[in-house]
Amino acid sequence: MFTGIIEELGEILEIETLPDAARFTVRGPLVTSDATHGASIAVNGVCLTVIDPTGADTLAAGRFTADVMAESLRRSSLADLAPGDRVNLERPMSAAGRFGGHIVQGHVDGTGTVLERIPSEHWELVRIALPAHLARYVVEKGSITVDGISLTVTDVADDPSGAGESEFTISLIPATLAQTTLGIKQPGARVNLEVDVIAKYTERLLARPAASADTPADPEGAGSDAPTHAIAGAGR
Repeated sequence: MFTGIIEELGEILEIETLPDAARFTVRGPLVTSDATHGASIAVNGVCLTVIDPTGADTLAAGRFTADVMAESLRRSSLADLAPGDRVNLERPMSAAGRFGGHIVQGHVDGTGTVLERIPSEHWELVRIALPAHLARYVVEKGSITVDGISLTVTDVADDPSGAGESEFTISLIPATLAQTTLGIKQPGARVNLEVDVIAKYTERLLARPAASADTPADPEGAGSDAPTHAIAGAGR
């Protein structure tokens, strides 16, 4: 699990195209400082697994390799990347660390498109279009993950017809502009979006009918008439 607090701006060093996937080599001295084979690192909000395909100690050199399957390429903007591009990097949350952002799984729900950048003296507003099927999870003052960055939604505008794209606005402070890719993303660029997982679980639970109160929870029928093996060893 991640928090959406970007630790480092990395760089794509190499992309190897495979028949149904791609293999990325990424420079990131900070996030590789304690990484091992099999560890997770979020790249622009996509949780990827660190591998060591050649046995070379690439982690010691401040870079890591990760396989990106076709599903991830289809759902995210990782397919748009090329060597030399900068990417947001974050290691998984430490159980002993502070929860600085919000619950981020690294499971991208889809992509949005940067529509407009509105600069101000001390911050910058960015408007982003998002697919209609994700709009219901985005609320004003709620949290959303954009390219792996935990951000607060300042405004939401829905398509009145409900058929087209909706849009939301985020406010970026100077630190976010300087330390993440949102400082350089221009109108027309795709960004990875992960909506609030709590909202998705809530929707799923509300959509499913509740189990009847007289329906046994245990198909074995545990209770007063349960077979003795169901409570073997109890109360001695």
